[in-house]
This record gives sequence, structure tokens and C-alpha cells, in this order.
Amino acid sequence: MSTFDPWSPAFVSHPYEAYRQLREQEPVSWFEPSGQYLISRHEDVNALLRDRRLGRTYLHVATHEEMGRTPPPAQDEPFWRLNNNGMLDREPPDHTRLRRLVSQAFTPRRVEALRPVVQRLADGLVDAFVAKGGGDLIAEVAEPLPVTVIAELLGIPDADRHHLRPWSAAICGMYELNPSRETAAAAVRAAEEFSEYLRALARRRAGDPQDDLISALTAVEGLSEDELIGTCVLLLNAGHEATVNVTGNGWWALFRNPDQLRKIQTNPGLVPVAVEELMRFDTPLQMFERWVLEDIEVHGQTIRRGQEVALLFGSANHDPAVFSDPERLDVERRDNPHISFGAGIHYCLGAPLARIELAASFGALLAKAPGLRLEREPQWKPGYVIRGLERLDVSL
Repeated sequence: MSTFDPWSPAFVSHPYEAYRQLREQEPVSWFEPSGQYLISRHEDVNALLRDRRLGRTYLHVATHEEMGRTPPPAQDEPFWRLNNNGMLDREPPDHTRLRRLVSQAFTPRRVEALRPVVQRLADGLVDAFVAKGGGDLIAEVAEPLPVTVIAELLGIPDADRHHLRPWSAAICGMYELNPSRETAAAAVRAAEEFSEYLRALARRRAGDPQDDLISALTAVEGLSEDELIGTCVLLLNAGHEATVNVTGNGWWALFRNPDQLRKIQTNPGLVPVAVEELMRFDTPLQMFERWVLEDIEVHGQTIRRGQEVALLFGSANHDPAVFSDPERLDVERRDNPHISFGAGIHYCLGAPLARIELAASFGALLAKAPGLRLEREPQWKPGYVIRGLERLDVSL
């Protein structure tokens, strides 16, 4: 049996055979190294994402000790303060309040107004990329586009934007399984620096509002300063990490499936459909975790209050019970209920913006770099939960 081993480079590069065996033989599997139950079938993952007996946190109903858990080390408090003030790690009624308040500022109209901005940025990045004859597609196109879009949306001054990606990468290191003390220390430093920066910027915007999301959030009644900061960091992290990895993973998948690449080259109208398939085929967020707040039963296995489940998005998105021929990349796949954006109350608030960015990026590259070709096989980053390539070297 292929081993589920999120610290193995071989597993990270291709986890899908291990997922297949989990779905077929052990759809609820205890994974001792991380102390979690792995949930691998689409039906179960989808249902548990919506089940209110589970939560992203348990602190709204119990203390760490009451749940049989050890509190995080005191030196990590700046990270957890930042993390726990974002809506992703809140449960109702706090989550309901926060999502409603943030939605007042992060409106569909504001997102839709970004469409021409996103297209202009994508075109500019691709033009520069083509002019130099290619390079690292991730560093030069995939990363700058969503980071710049979120920076524009929030209102981060140009001179400060170079901090955003390093801060985000350090903070997101804590979302991997069993992060090291070195990873935790880097996340704490980034959380402190990013929080201090945003606190000062929000106070300036409160006194001198601009046409940006931070100004809009400072005007929302009932949103604390810590919650505003947590929201902004969440929008940056969630708003670009997945988009970067869908772009890199997606192009790598297309290079491995040249017949599918030719389909979207000859029919650019397929790009929005293809983007959904690329999110399914090589899911950027492979695992999403939930705490069990009340005893549940999955496939006859009782999972007790205080335990944790690991919902395997990558496995769910390859479940043959839901997807026809799931191991095949099909850029014309229309029946595609992937769960890459989650489900239930924590469904990704930024999904519409991510789709705009991805369509603009893939569309611009297809139009302006029709001869794009892979220079060398890429390597995967060591992280498993947030899964992406180190770099993607291409030429024209």
C-alpha cells in the first residue's frame, strides 16, 4: 500500500495513489504522527465541511484543557493572536458577525471593479515575461499578480509591498503538519511585524480615508482593530497562496497533457472551465482541518469530542464516485463539483476574485506566449498542506 507520508518528497510530488488506496480501503484512517483522522472520500469531506458539530476552533465552547489539549507555547502568542482574529478561525456567532461585517466592505461590486485592473496587471506581467524570453513563471507571473491585486485592494503603498510575500510565506508555514520550532519562530516574527505594520496603516486610513479596503474596514462599526488586522492578513494569505499554486501546478499539468493544452490554445473560451479543472486536478490546498466539538460517526468509526479530522481535499477531488475518470485532466469537464474553495460557512470569500485572476493569467499567457514550453521538470516545495512548485522554468 502506498504510504500517506506528508513529509516525504515522493508523496508530496504525487499523493494520488495513496489517496486512492485510502478511499478504497480505509476512508477513515487514524494517522498517528499528526494525531488526526484522515477523511478521504468526497461525500464525507463535503458533509463534514458543513457539519456544525465540527469547527475550525473549539475555543468558543471549551478551553484547551477541557478539550484534552495542551495550550500553544507562550512565545507563539503573537501568531495565535493574529490567526484567531481572522474569520477563518472563528465559529458562530463570531464568524457570522465577522463575515457579515467584512462582506460590507469586500462587496461583489468592489471585486468586479477589479476585473480591468487584474487584466491590465496580468497583461503587463506577461508582456514583460515574453520580452525577456521566459524564465520562472511562478516568480515572474504567478506570484506578482495576486499579491499586487490584494495589495491594490487593501491599499498597501507600492514601497511596502515587497514585505507581503515573505510575511505570508512565514505565517503560512504554521499551517503545515507538526511545524518545527524554527518555523514557529519565523511565523511569530512575521505576525508581529505584519500586525504592527497594518495597525499603523489602519490608524492612518481612519484619519485620512482612501478608496481602498482598509479604509472601508476602518469605517465598519463593530469590527475591532485586532479583527481588522486578522482579516487583512487572511485576505492576503488566502487571497494569493492558492492562486499562485493553481497557476504553477496548472501549467505543469498542461505541459504533461499537451492535448489538453492544445484544446485551450485553439479555444480560449474554455479558459474558465479549464481553471476549474486545474483546481480539481492538482488541488492547491490538499488538507483542511476541523476539531470535533461533539462525538460523530463516520463509516462506523466514532470520532470523539476533542479529536481532529484532516479533510483531504486532494483526495476528494479525485474520487471516482463523483468525477468520471478523475486521474485524467479534462479541460472541457463541465460536471465539476470540486471542493478546492471549501464548503459550508467557511467557503472561500475570495473565490470570485481568484477566478478572475486565474482566467486573466492563463488567458494572457495563452494569447501572448503560444509557444510556451517547459525547460526542465520542476521540483515541489516541501510543504504538503499548501502544495506548490518551487519554480517553473519555461521558454518561448
